[in-house]
Amino acid sequence: MSAAPSPPPPQAEIPPPSVPGVSGLMTLIVGLVVLAALYIGQDVFLPIVMAILLAFVLAPFVDIMRRWHLGRVPSVIIAVVVALGIILSLGGMIGFQLAGLASDLPRYQYTIKEKVGSLREGSLGRLPALLKNMGREFDKAVQEKPEDKPASASSVPSPAPAEAENTGPLPVEVHQPEPTPVELARNFLLPMLQPLATTGIVFVVLIFILLQREDLRDRMIRLFGSSDLHRTTIAMDDAARRLSRYFLIQLGLNTSFGVFVSIGLWAIGVPSPLLWGVFAALMRFVPYIGSFIAAAFPIMLAAAVDPGWSMALMTAALFLLGEPLMGHVIEPVVYGQSTGLSPFAVVLSAIFWTWIWGPVGLLIATPLTLCLVVLGRHVERLEFLDVILGDRPALTPAENLYQRMLAGDPDEALESAEVLLRERSLTSYYDEVALKGLQLAANDASRGVLTTHQLEQVKDVIGSLVEDLDGHDDAEPPRKETADEPVASPASEKPANKEPAVAPVPSMATAIPEEWRAEGAVLCIAGRGPLDEAAASMLAQLLNKHSLGTRNVAYDAVSRSGIITLDTSNVRMICLSYLEIGGTPAHLRYLLRRLRNRMPDIPILVGLWPTDDAVLNNQTRQASLGADYYVSSLREAVILCVKNATGEEKGLQGQGAAAVTSPMAQGAADTKRLPLPAE
Repeated sequence: MSAAPSPPPPQAEIPPPSVPGVSGLMTLIVGLVVLAALYIGQDVFLPIVMAILLAFVLAPFVDIMRRWHLGRVPSVIIAVVVALGIILSLGGMIGFQLAGLASDLPRYQYTIKEKVGSLREGSLGRLPALLKNMGREFDKAVQEKPEDKPASASSVPSPAPAEAENTGPLPVEVHQPEPTPVELARNFLLPMLQPLATTGIVFVVLIFILLQREDLRDRMIRLFGSSDLHRTTIAMDDAARRLSRYFLIQLGLNTSFGVFVSIGLWAIGVPSPLLWGVFAALMRFVPYIGSFIAAAFPIMLAAAVDPGWSMALMTAALFLLGEPLMGHVIEPVVYGQSTGLSPFAVVLSAIFWTWIWGPVGLLIATPLTLCLVVLGRHVERLEFLDVILGDRPALTPAENLYQRMLAGDPDEALESAEVLLRERSLTSYYDEVALKGLQLAANDASRGVLTTHQLEQVKDVIGSLVEDLDGHDDAEPPRKETADEPVASPASEKPANKEPAVAPVPSMATAIPEEWRAEGAVLCIAGRGPLDEAAASMLAQLLNKHSLGTRNVAYDAVSRSGIITLDTSNVRMICLSYLEIGGTPAHLRYLLRRLRNRMPDIPILVGLWPTDDAVLNNQTRQASLGADYYVSSLREAVILCVKNATGEEKGLQGQGAAAVTSPMAQGAADTKRLPLPAE
């Protein structure tokens, strides 16, 4: 009796998500407490927030006056007094304009009644009766049968006699007593006390914020980034500078729009043009609907002033021309980049802050949300704010590529790659995106969470992507600086010396000998992993773009049985590609030994694409393996292959030396010798 077949090994499964722990529940509780505090403590938090936003606007002026050798206290007092004077002047001007409008309200009311009456008497007024009659005729035609006869005149009921008018009750008038001076003062002064008190609190807090900016910054650093004082300090200073500049630009653009509206309404003849200019400037802080609200009131007033419709049409044309010009032409040129907020975040913030703090919250929703995004971008603990509210992609380019590979969508993967290639070379894209995406796939494959179908999809998508990118040159495009973006990373986080692209130089291309241009001069061998062939094909493609002949070989071709029949006629260099080799790479040592026995004088390069692989940081293990070069990026591999072809690395060939390169050390072009155990 034959033995029963053994059951297949169980498939590894993705572990279920863990239950939220105490820290997650505490975070949720803290969030709810903060929301309740903001809602209940509106009278306390609203002046503080407005003072912080004003501090961002006034901070550059304080710095300018301090550069004029004024003290800190005089500079702050002058800046606050100027801001208070501007606000009071605008308030007084708005009051006078509103008083003028109130005195002319009876005349505007009469004009509106005349227009409404003329509309009722004209064809527009007869339109409802005409539609009603048409509906009756239609219903009658549908309900009437052909054999029905029209009713006789006698059957039509005669109208009932009009009822006698009932005499109504006599009108009664009630007169209120004249208010006393105390009542008048109470009626007018009490509604003004709360805004005046809020304004006073705002300016008091503003003075203390401007006087103690450095102290407040240090306290924020202590709360959110004390583990890395240098980086956090520079990030906070840079974020404050960018926010100040952004708020000043926004205030300047909105003020310019208000001036444009005031001049236009004055030329058209709309009353109180200064009032509507200030109103339009304020409403532009409200996202999306602010301009429509700002245009509605002047248009209605123009319709009430002019007996005709020309003034209202010209007023509407003024806003229809000015708002698109400001929003789609001037603002993109001035800002240069996006504000850093996603459209969904803008709408959500407007709803949220209006619910929390009413109309004032609607005005400050966008600036306040931008502050939260900047904090999330520079403070690690608040990163979730940048993810939720910011306009940056939620996934990194490598994660997005891996997601597209899992979905089997090569078209979207190619589209994303072409967008990224506008700002980087093909080598940089492969190193920074494609290899990292393959590393994610290789990690999942080693854990057993990828099905066979998913693994085949990953192979097909990356193969199609490499084939489609074959027409791109490996050249570095000119980069555009984003220093003006209010939420960009600080200058301290940008690399001081950017590595140049591996762009083909004409002299270098002509210096490569003909034997290195032949097909198979560089033998690109894939590791034994399921995705190593894709990494080897990327390296071969880049080498071809630098005038080196290549040939891709699978891992089976260099096995113990396959290496005997391997064609080595044109081989000048060997490049191995590994996405993962594990902690004890015995198979790599034996593979290198077979290659040495088959081609003893050929330099061997091992590409370990995970930069944290243990072999890259252990020189003893590197020497025991026996390769000539160990690299962790395609850029390093291309440079070393070109240098071997042109003779710059000839001194290391055939001498039994192991040259190790690392991006953390002296750069891709620098090498150092490691003694082999035999030496």
